Amino acid sequence: MTLNNEKIAVVGLGYVGLPVAVCAAGVFENVIGFDISESRVAELRRGEDRTQEIDADVLRRSSLSFTTSADDLAEATFFIVTVPTPIDAANRPDLTPLRRACELIGSRLRAGALVVFESTVYPGVTEDVCGPLLEQWSGLRCGVDFTLGYSPERINPGDKAHRIDTITKVVSAQDEVSLARVKQVYGAFVTAGLHCAPSIKVAEAAKVIENTQRDLNIALMNELSVIFDRMEIRTRDVLAAAGTKWNFLPFQPGLVGGHCIGVDPYYLTSAAEQLGYNPQVILSGRRINDHMAEFVATKLVKLLSSKGCALPEARVGILGLTFKENVPDLRNSKIPDIVAELRDYGITPLVHDPIVTADEARREYGIELVRDEEIADLDALIVAVAHNSFRAMGPALFGRLRSPGVVLDLKGILDERAAPADIDYWSL
Repeated sequence: MTLNNEKIAVVGLGYVGLPVAVCAAGVFENVIGFDISESRVAELRRGEDRTQEIDADVLRRSSLSFTTSADDLAEATFFIVTVPTPIDAANRPDLTPLRRACELIGSRLRAGALVVFESTVYPGVTEDVCGPLLEQWSGLRCGVDFTLGYSPERINPGDKAHRIDTITKVVSAQDEVSLARVKQVYGAFVTAGLHCAPSIKVAEAAKVIENTQRDLNIALMNELSVIFDRMEIRTRDVLAAAGTKWNFLPFQPGLVGGHCIGVDPYYLTSAAEQLGYNPQVILSGRRINDHMAEFVATKLVKLLSSKGCALPEARVGILGLTFKENVPDLRNSKIPDIVAELRDYGITPLVHDPIVTADEARREYGIELVRDEEIADLDALIVAVAHNSFRAMGPALFGRLRSPGVVLDLKGILDERAAPADIDYWSL
């Protein structure tokens, strides 16, 4: 199969799939983007991207075609699957979107096709789960009539420097011929180069530990912040001092949300438990990070109580709802956990986020967003997300509080020295 003959279909057009599809369409003549959401496809056809990953002019100039019709995938020779792989309420891997994608593709798969998965999974899912499902729905034989590949996504939402074409791409496939095709396709638009993993399982494992490592490093910083808070030491001051050593890693404490860091470790621990091994370090880190919302809420309650503020009457504002600054992504955000904890104390916080739609906040978390001007006359303010618009407000944010007041600056974007004497400032 030559480059010119490949007909590429990208299944799933979210934060991962859309950038892949746009880059591929810049090189290949036949690229189709599929998504089950009619509203998502409609907006992309208009040149609009709610994820803000692709600029409108780039999207409008792209030759990429969009569809919600699965039958349009029947002519594809090279599939790239970028559907979500979430966890359920018990923190177990939820492969439902992946299984449905296999059913959708398998029903239209033809001989000679190659199916590459980018979704984060535990080692073995591509070959032991996806392969048999594709066989079942296609009637074809995996490894004979069609083959599999795995190339883990490394999209960092909101990051304009590290893009799909500028990040080294890990690629793998179940045989050498298929690997050559995978390299040929991705190599056509990934300028940073490719790393060929020796097996699909190795590539799957590499992906899942990338975010597990980050999760554990942040967990260490979070545990340190809890300890230093009891010692009445500013964690950021400690990290600034320790950071002067050349090999001290610059991790910071914070709320861990999003579709990767707070999710991927559970894929690895679930697989380990199936093999009879009980992970300790990884799950310990998860417990610490999942506890941080409670820690923040409890800290606020203690500070308000110390000022004699009646909790049910307290006006508490929260700036930010997304899991990350400058990204309109609510997946696994920990801000709703803070809201829930405060509600348990009888506090109904006012939440404002300028880059989130009110409908989405209501649908995902049952949170009614308020306007910026309503974040005023407060007893306490939590600066939860470091959006640029919040950074630009600077010391003026202290003016949103009445005296005496409390500010919890979770991302450290404010200068404590600018706080009025009657305002207590605290940060992670």
